[in-house]
Amino acid sequence: MIILGIDPGYAIVGYGLIRYERAKFEVLHYGAITTAAKQPFEERLKIIHEGMCYLLDNFHPQAMAIERLYFTSNQKTAIDVAQARGVMLLSAIERQVPIFEYTPLQVKQAVVGYGKAVKKQVMEMTRMILHLKEVPKPDDTADALAIAICHAHSAGSRLRML
Repeated sequence: MIILGIDPGYAIVGYGLIRYERAKFEVLHYGAITTAAKQPFEERLKIIHEGMCYLLDNFHPQAMAIERLYFTSNQKTAIDVAQARGVMLLSAIERQVPIFEYTPLQVKQAVVGYGKAVKKQVMEMTRMILHLKEVPKPDDTADALAIAICHAHSAGSRLRML
């Protein structure tokens, strides 16, 4: 199964594509879709959409795992992230790619085995699980790979529930 993990944002959208078969991981591609602060917000959404379409059309993931949005104290930022996230979801829906959402707690539990793990622990375990020489940068990319790992570990139980 090819999984596209997404760490949503509007300045940086981290993504990670992995193949998970027979309890083994293979990293296919990872990186970030970035937009400049000086760009009009609508242009930033367009860049995100184009980047998502490229990933979905070229790698044909069978699932997209994305971090569930949680609201912080900055409502303007939360609203902008929600709009960008909507663009990401629509890109997958248009291509009939199933979408799975995970909270940060679920990701930490799946990757580290402890829901209150610190970011550094999650990043290091992601590196180890995927047999990478170093933790991918920016952090959003490592987070996206962790989200993809979370889905790989959770997909079997989700399928049994169906």
